[in-house]
Amino acid sequence: MKIGLNGQIFLGAALGIALGIGFAGLGPEAPLSRQGLYLLGLVGTLFVDLLKMVLVPLVFTSIAVGVANLRLHSQLHRVWIATLGFFVLSMALAILLGLGAAIWFEPGKGLNLELFQHASQGFSAKQMSFPEFIASFLHGLFLNPFAALAQANVLAIVVFALLLGIALVVGGDRYRNILLLLQEGLELMLRLVGWIMRLAPFGICALLAQLLATQNMALLSSLAQFVAVVIGTTLLHGFVVLPGLLFLATGVSPLKFFRGARAALLTAFATSSSSATLPVTLRCAEQHLHVKPSIAGFVIPLGATVNMDGTALYEAAAALFVANLAGIELDLAQQLIVCFTTMVAAMGAPGIPSAGMVTMVMVLQAVGLPAEAIAILLPVDRVLDTVRTMVNVEGDMVGCLIVQRFAEA
Repeated sequence: MKIGLNGQIFLGAALGIALGIGFAGLGPEAPLSRQGLYLLGLVGTLFVDLLKMVLVPLVFTSIAVGVANLRLHSQLHRVWIATLGFFVLSMALAILLGLGAAIWFEPGKGLNLELFQHASQGFSAKQMSFPEFIASFLHGLFLNPFAALAQANVLAIVVFALLLGIALVVGGDRYRNILLLLQEGLELMLRLVGWIMRLAPFGICALLAQLLATQNMALLSSLAQFVAVVIGTTLLHGFVVLPGLLFLATGVSPLKFFRGARAALLTAFATSSSSATLPVTLRCAEQHLHVKPSIAGFVIPLGATVNMDGTALYEAAAALFVANLAGIELDLAQQLIVCFTTMVAAMGAPGIPSAGMVTMVMVLQAVGLPAEAIAILLPVDRVLDTVRTMVNVEGDMVGCLIVQRFAEA
């Protein structure tokens, strides 16, 4: 009996976990581990690079075509309101959940910071005040589209594609040849995605094996309380809050949703990149969850850039974690500042592994916490990044279904 793609991905994930545990038991210096991790690194890098190869043209064509296909201005207006409303609501709930859990469990108290002094030696971040971050963020929205495409600046590409799609809507039949060209380009990119997805079981196997074999478990155990709080609250948001919103808004059961979304969630978990997972997310939304291409092509690429539930939750909890380490009590006003700056920082974080580490600096400085404390989070960030990226991608797919429900109402 032929095994489907989802089954192959599950087998690849199981094999990757087994290989990672085996290499970790042998030790990273063992000859078999070195050779095995080298080969796994080649396979995993190839898979991620292939996904990134189609990322820019896929984002550009899918958003432009998605907006252009919303011919009625009233429908476009409704989709915009539903999309942005859901993004703000889901991230606000994630931030409140992260803050509440950090306040309740107080992770980080009594932790010996000297254990992590060596982590700061290899880390440097550009420190920006909140006004500087806002100015930089807005400046990055409107760039030369050719430069943005060449530099794979996803946020600027999204903005230009949105404006182009709106212009195609306003122009109507006058620009039908351009719209036809973009539609054919989108179909071509999706065909390439189908070819790349045949390598997904091997890529996920390699990435998971690398992750488990190279993680410093001794250092991870020193941050066990913080890790448990973040993973627990992130999974609570992903398996309770988001499915609950979906069921209340559309009536779609969580079981049906996860059955259709599992390939994208596993890919997000393995790659820690919502941008690299975007082709798989589009495929799951359109083919398995039956979201209209015009809706999915608009909501998912936009969500992969600005809708970061897992990242927002993590940064809110991490800010209070650092405050506990520094012996600083944040008052209500400071906690509200954390909420606001965390949402902006999460929106500005690119969909690449550990991108939240950069915007985390801005969140810490907004409430007077030492930016150098970011180095404390580095030993466990790689593990936490897998879970929060999975929830980021889940939020995009949930948003697709909710937006489609309100657009058709």
